[in-house]
Amino acid sequence: MKNKRMSKLYKRILIVAFIAYFIYTIVMQQKTLNAYSEQKADCNNQIEMAQDENEELKKMKENINSDEYIEQIAREKLGMYYPNERVYIDVEK
Repeated sequence: MKNKRMSKLYKRILIVAFIAYFIYTIVMQQKTLNAYSEQKADCNNQIEMAQDENEELKKMKENINSDEYIEQIAREKLGMYYPNERVYIDVEK
């Protein structure tokens, strides 16, 4: 009789331990999945930013050999102007 009680008690303890381990495993997996979801969102944001930058660079590449772009760079970076062109300088800058 005492052996049967002990046997039932061990079975119950084993079942409770199994359920506790199962719940612990599920909780830890959910934490891991949440971390991966955050990493995925970060990676998607980085991809989107890289695609936007790529589009800007493609536009710049198409525009780089145009006369307007060359003229803009010559004016802004090199300080070049057409002959007899009046240049107004803002002294407040």
